Amino acid sequence: MRIQGAVLVVTGGGNGIGRAVVLELLRRGAKVAAVDLREEGLAETAALARAGARLSTHVLDVTDRDAVGQLPELVADAHGTIDGLVNVAGVIQKFVPFAELGYPEMERVVSINLWGVVNTCHAFLPWLLDRPRSSIVNVSSMGALAPVPGQTMYGASKAAVKLFSEGLYAEMQGTEVAVTTVFPGGVATGIAENSGAAIPGQAERAGEMASKLTTAASAASQIADGIEKGAFRVVIGNDARMLDRLSRLAPRKAVEMIASKMKSLMTV
Repeated sequence: MRIQGAVLVVTGGGNGIGRAVVLELLRRGAKVAAVDLREEGLAETAALARAGARLSTHVLDVTDRDAVGQLPELVADAHGTIDGLVNVAGVIQKFVPFAELGYPEMERVVSINLWGVVNTCHAFLPWLLDRPRSSIVNVSSMGALAPVPGQTMYGASKAAVKLFSEGLYAEMQGTEVAVTTVFPGGVATGIAENSGAAIPGQAERAGEMASKLTTAASAASQIADGIEKGAFRVVIGNDARMLDRLSRLAPRKAVEMIASKMKSLMTV
């Protein structure tokens, strides 16, 4: 799908990868509706973009099904039509073993990461089916390929996004709606802070970690390339690409390797 001149909706547009995607799509000539729960985050995105009427901002909770159902009309009123949906909004869980995780925390993670994607796809799909070319992009995670200690429910929610997206891809065969699933590895964003789930030992390893992380801008550029190509999958970062291969060739080994390398997350 051609990005220039298209209208795309981006959830999680107030920070991190979502903000970087908004800025990249605008740079490529799109009109963008940025969606986020936090008004201040959207205001910061708008200030960075300086895109005038090409950018609209929408304060919205993606778990609020009624509000999401009204969003397509608001976007169409602002931009005239809708050509694509990019679901970036997501949270991680607190770094604790599953046995210590309370139901409110589990329900929050699943509601945002899975139901947020389901809600927006269900609301926007009828509009996208009416377009000559359109795109749905759902951001899963490297954590959907192999589990990270202390992130069992996060990984499960992102694995559900993967299978949901692939099912939607199958259903869209014969239509002009491209469905892309994105698997980011480690990306330099504030997802832990925004999720209220600090990463154990992060401050001590900040310099070492930063050198290994993909930048949000690079991730956004790869996502935009995927939109233009109508890609089936976009795997971002050497870590995600390695784990993608290993999880298919030797799934048990992949699980054991991640558990061993990241066991410190569960001992701090």
